[in-house]
Amino acid sequence: MKSTTVRRTALSIAAVAALTSVAACGSSSGSGGSGKGDKAAGGSTIHISPIAAVLRNVEQSTDKAESAKVRSTMSIGDLMSVAANGTMRWGNGLQGSLNMSYTGGRLAEAMRKAGAATSIQARYLPDAYYANMGDAGARQMGGKHWLKYSYDDLAKFGGASGAYTKDQLRNATPKQSVQMLLASGDVKKVGEETVSGARATHYSGTVNVADFAGRSSSLTADQLSALKQQLSQTGITTETIDIWVNDQNLPVKKTEKANTAKGLLTNTAYYSDFGVPVSAEAPPAADTKDFKDLMKSLGTPGSGNVASGSATAS
Repeated sequence: MKSTTVRRTALSIAAVAALTSVAACGSSSGSGGSGKGDKAAGGSTIHISPIAAVLRNVEQSTDKAESAKVRSTMSIGDLMSVAANGTMRWGNGLQGSLNMSYTGGRLAEAMRKAGAATSIQARYLPDAYYANMGDAGARQMGGKHWLKYSYDDLAKFGGASGAYTKDQLRNATPKQSVQMLLASGDVKKVGEETVSGARATHYSGTVNVADFAGRSSSLTADQLSALKQQLSQTGITTETIDIWVNDQNLPVKKTEKANTAKGLLTNTAYYSDFGVPVSAEAPPAADTKDFKDLMKSLGTPGSGNVASGSATAS
């Protein structure tokens, strides 16, 4: 493989990894739980557990907050590890920016060998994600520093997992972990602990990923069937979800763990400064290259494997 192709491949992998990381920060388009509310079809009241009632309050409080500062770490076996920090807004589609560093694993090593930047700035808008690949990236993209990845293209390139990730990214919110706990059926209160110097209540549960995708996304029956097949191939069946909630009914920490064919997937995120102002704009068009054009230059238009697994870190 020519060195230029190696570098371009590293750029494309870096972009997909960034998408994976923000999905891991928490995103969903569903409302969680059974979708039946508090009343059955006949009008009789359904009694929910005290824990479920608390989690629904957390879900509502997170919706109202609309934004937060985020710092997170994510790793997949020895494949990669990523650290990120920044601000995200979810009130009207995903918006925000993160500074991301690929801190270890085979991916980071491959990026270093290819001369690609291992630290990037990422911007998220309701319809697309942008990554500043630095001067090293610009040398491989005709002098352009920013790589654009539209969510519509993500759906095309990523098959069923791409369609699911597109659905998530357009409606991202930290409340997804809360929704997953509500859907798990085995959520439990672990106890009181200290997070970032303050007391918080710890909740934990396990959720079937494919079942949750069916409840929380707008995938068609065919897309959901294909997603389940992709999840089976990646070795993912369940995720263990833990969240820590403060006295304002807001999630201040979450962890998600799942076994995959590439090793253990672990994501930890801390949230603070809820309601913080967030501003994110698309980079100048003259300094931006479209990801689909980069993929064409690699000879892989329409690949169904480019974003494989992106949705699984949600």
